[in-house]
Amino acid sequence: MITIAKLNSLKDRTCVRKTALLFHQSANLALQGNEDRTYIQALTGLFSNSQFTTVLDGPTHTRLLQLASALPGKTGRELALLCDDIHYLLLGALGSDPSDWDFVDAQGQLDPSKRRVLDHILVLDRLRSPYNVGSIFRSADSFGVKKIYLVEGSANVEHPRTDRTSRGCTHTVDYEILAEDALVQALSALNLPIFALETGGTNLQGFAFPQKGVGIIGGEELGVSPQLLNLCDASLGRVTIEQGGTKGSLNVAVAAGIMMHGWYQA
Repeated sequence: MITIAKLNSLKDRTCVRKTALLFHQSANLALQGNEDRTYIQALTGLFSNSQFTTVLDGPTHTRLLQLASALPGKTGRELALLCDDIHYLLLGALGSDPSDWDFVDAQGQLDPSKRRVLDHILVLDRLRSPYNVGSIFRSADSFGVKKIYLVEGSANVEHPRTDRTSRGCTHTVDYEILAEDALVQALSALNLPIFALETGGTNLQGFAFPQKGVGIIGGEELGVSPQLLNLCDASLGRVTIEQGGTKGSLNVAVAAGIMMHGWYQA
């Protein structure tokens, strides 16, 4: 872990952010019975320094000191909860919105090595909404997708709305952007089973998902292009999600998530 001297040399917000991450790590270690109590105590010694008094308002700083004073004598889950309370308090003061279940590395970034990756490839055929693309990346991270191909004309993966909706998962799932003709060549070269998420196909519950394969997801309005549909295996064809509502279709990101989960469990 980073030394206390190094932490003390960092600028205000950087010091607070690094300290928040260290308390999150300490919470995880406490659950395992491997906490470093001396180090945790040393971290709390920073709370009266200018970095914290500058970033935190009065009530927040007072609450931080209260949490710190409760740490001595705590062990196991009690210690973990207090450390994570400090973690969230500090990130809240910075305006961050963390997820306590995220697997992060020492720099606080999502750690791709924690993923279970399957031989599942997705194709996003001209999805125009950055929100939908970002949401699909987030589901893909959770459900073992190895790579995502985006047909040119899809929303920009680097768009701020894509990044915000993906919650960092555009950096954990490999992707490539190709023109449709180039993508057809690339998919043909893979020699993998190909299917599409479309209406009029086999119900999800009865669909024979391949262990290794490619799933194509069409755009919000026009669906999968004829050229990509022609790539689908005759034995697989289309997978369809049964619905019982008044709407004729689901949001594409929701439908993609349902499909990916079904494939993940197959």
